[in-house]
Amino acid sequence: MSKKNLVDLIKFTSLLTTLKPEKGRLLIAEPSIIGDPSFNRSVVLLADHSENGSIGFILNKVLDYTLDELLPNINANFNVYNGGPVEQDNLYYIHKIPQLIFNSVEIADGIFWGGNFAEVEKLIAKNEISEHQIKFFLGYSGWQPKQLAEELQGNSWIVAKNDDQVGLIGRSYSSFWKEKMIALGGDYLLWSNAPENPNYN
Repeated sequence: MSKKNLVDLIKFTSLLTTLKPEKGRLLIAEPSIIGDPSFNRSVVLLADHSENGSIGFILNKVLDYTLDELLPNINANFNVYNGGPVEQDNLYYIHKIPQLIFNSVEIADGIFWGGNFAEVEKLIAKNEISEHQIKFFLGYSGWQPKQLAEELQGNSWIVAKNDDQVGLIGRSYSSFWKEKMIALGGDYLLWSNAPENPNYN
């Protein structure tokens, strides 16, 4: 290994171990999380993080039904995602149009959470909102105080910056976790092509 590559590796390893969870950052599931249907190979957007706990939404677990199947009064077949194992009977959403959806809360970097759902319904009815602007979830991912810190110490997650603020909501997520494994490099490259179920190998 060249001196430059060695320095880059040291810098990268240091980044992995020192990057702290914050609102707007991503939690990437370590390959060691196996058998958990929610978090296996998941990428979570942290919507809130404080000493009182953490809240996030799984970005890459699309469900088998669409928004109009959940809410028959809405005529839009937007995808709905599994946001996490908490309160899965409730609908949540993130978006990047706070000027149209009032009372929303900024997560970070122009991505917002929640807001007036009546406005969302009107925007959908008028075809003034698209899946490139809003993303729906059933449930969310939640951690009690210190719980996420313990999981990080147990090497369950990698904290990463969100480098795609503009395209985060509208992008395809089918290969999102794999892309993150490739970006991490090193031993993670091996996992990028491994089957989701080790028994298939």
